[in-house]
Amino acid sequence: MRRLRNSISYVLWILGEIVKGSVDVAKGVYSPGTRSSPAIVEYPLRATTDVEIIMMASSITITPGTLVVGIAHGTLEESSSLFVHALFAESRDQVTADLSEMEERLLRATRGSGGADASLRARRGGLADERFADGQAARKAHDHVRDARPDRPTTSEEER
Repeated sequence: MRRLRNSISYVLWILGEIVKGSVDVAKGVYSPGTRSSPAIVEYPLRATTDVEIIMMASSITITPGTLVVGIAHGTLEESSSLFVHALFAESRDQVTADLSEMEERLLRATRGSGGADASLRARRGGLADERFADGQAARKAHDHVRDARPDRPTTSEEER
């Protein structure tokens, strides 16, 4: 029930941010003397699942005045990062603080009241590349290499 409440709260909050962003962009375009102060910021994510990262990137991009221009794939040692272009940036720290608030609200909607501090549910087992967090890509690469070598028989020891 809390997760549903947090999800509804997030949707209402993001709709408010869209309206605020639309007003800011309209003011910037139609008001004489208003200048944009664009900035590109690297934002290290606390979101870890593909769904959370996609939702975060989509939330940023749907908000007028901001755009995700790149994503750095995370490793086990380093988290994924988004490169965000903000059209009206008061400062880089302010952009980072705004993104942090957005991510915390999103993580409360996806993980529950604990937000970023809440632990993720255990994932299903399977092949995982130790260097990259994305196990599906590792599985596809492994299957491709195995399928590309039909002349070499596989043994039960290799499959482990």
